[in-house]
Order: sequence, then structure tokens, then C-alpha cells
Amino acid sequence: MFLNALLVVITDLAAGLLGNASVRRHFHLLLSALLLFGPLLSLWVSQYSVFGKRNHFLYRVFLRSCWGWTCIFVGSFVFVLSFSVQRSLTLSLRHLSRLAVAGGLWLGFRKMLCLLENATGSCYEPLRSALEMSSGNNGDQPLLLLREGETKEACVRSGMLWRGYEVSEDALLLCLCCLLLAEETAVFGPYLSLGGPCGAPLRILFLFCILLLSLWVFLLLCLLAYFPQFPTQLLGGALGCLSWRVLYQGWYRLGPGWYCPGRPGMGLLSTQSKQEETYEINGEMKAKVSH
Repeated sequence: MFLNALLVVITDLAAGLLGNASVRRHFHLLLSALLLFGPLLSLWVSQYSVFGKRNHFLYRVFLRSCWGWTCIFVGSFVFVLSFSVQRSLTLSLRHLSRLAVAGGLWLGFRKMLCLLENATGSCYEPLRSALEMSSGNNGDQPLLLLREGETKEACVRSGMLWRGYEVSEDALLLCLCCLLLAEETAVFGPYLSLGGPCGAPLRILFLFCILLLSLWVFLLLCLLAYFPQFPTQLLGGALGCLSWRVLYQGWYRLGPGWYCPGRPGMGLLSTQSKQEETYEINGEMKAKVSH
């Protein structure tokens, strides 16, 4: 009983915070501020910290599978929420299609960025000549021998260096997942205020989504502080915010249809509102008849 009461209190507070109109309207500005000023933290953090190592547990388990974790928890939450209201598999799949659209956009960006790096970069083989070693220049960077006709994947696989124009895929994906999580979970607050059915499984899924959102923000802050790459991270974050703007603030506002999955909560919150309005109208009519 105590754990259930604690779960209700925590999820109600989180739902009220994310469902607040000001938070939804300005959450992307928070990510923008992190991208702009986060690299300044590198002046104060210690590079010997556990978060300053690329093989850290959080980077290996979560960052490399960021999109997979997001799809699992957000997809489960969206499906359970939509199906518990309408009991319609078609409606649930329509809401889940937003994840498919975002996933297709992410794959498209990865392909485009890969083509950009291959087109603008070159492969170099580290080469330390005998003349360089005899001059006592062992502490400096080795000479680089240009290798023509190599792709980035083949270059890195061969142990050579690839230098070209890059955009941070990690920053792009983290910003996109954070904004997607904020949008998809923001409907839980209005849903609760309308008296929608809500059991412990739905609240637990919502709590996992909130924890995942907090983790993505934390990992983004760690990347900016311990591995600053300006302006590649800024460009990656800008692409992530642009994707959110095009999808959730543009296309999805057109309304549900065969060409558009609609915004989160469409067909769920409106149904609850119509039921309440019908109940109020019927109540007023009954009161007038009784008088």
C-alpha cells in the first residue's frame, strides 16, 4: 500500500510538471541552453572522473542503444495508454506510428551524415619517419600519409585516422529522444485530470519514461562537459531540435488522417472531454425537467 501510494504521488507530480504548458513550450530552450553553455563545464570537471571515460557503463549500455531504449519504454507507454482508453488496436498503432516516423527520420539523418563525412573527409595513415625520430620529436604528433579512395568505415577499421566535416550523431539522437519523450509523456497530466483509467502498470511505465528522460539529459550534459566538440555537437543538437519542430510543431498539428498520425493524446483526451461535456449537459437537462 505504501509503495503504491508513493508511486501515485511521484507520478502525479511528474505528470503535472510535464503537462504544464510553460514546460512543454520551453523545454527545447533548456536543451538549446545546454548545447550552448554545456561545453564550458569542461573548464571545471575533472578528466579523471569515471564519466570522462568512453567505456563507462552508461555510455556502453545506454548511449549506444539510445533509440532502442526510447522505443521500448515510450512505445509501451503510448500503447498501454491508448489501448486502455479506446480498446482500439488501430488507434494504438496510429499513435505508435509517430515512433516509426521518428525512427525513419533518424536513419535518414545517419545516412546523410555518413555521406557528408565521406564526401568532405580524407583518410590519413600515421607515419613516424626515421628522420623525425632522429630529431627527437617523439612527443609530437606523427606525420600523416594521405590515403586516397578510402571510406570512413574502411579507414577506421584499418586503424588509420579520418579527418573531415562531422556532425555529432550522439547529440542529435539525445536531443531528439529527449524532445520525443517530453511530448509523448506530457499528455499523462491532462489524462489524469480528466479521470482516465490509470492502474499501477501504466504509472510504472510513465515513471520509467521520466527516468529515461532524466538519463538522456544527464548523458547529454556529460558528453558536452567531458567530450566537448564544438561546433559538431551544436549542429547535431540543432538537427534534433529541427526534427522535433518539423514533426510535433508542424506535421502532427494537421490532425489525424491517412497522411498524419496526429499529435499525442488526439482521440484520447478529446473523448474524455466529450464524455464529460455530455454528462454535464444531461445533468443540466435533468435538473431543468425536475424543476
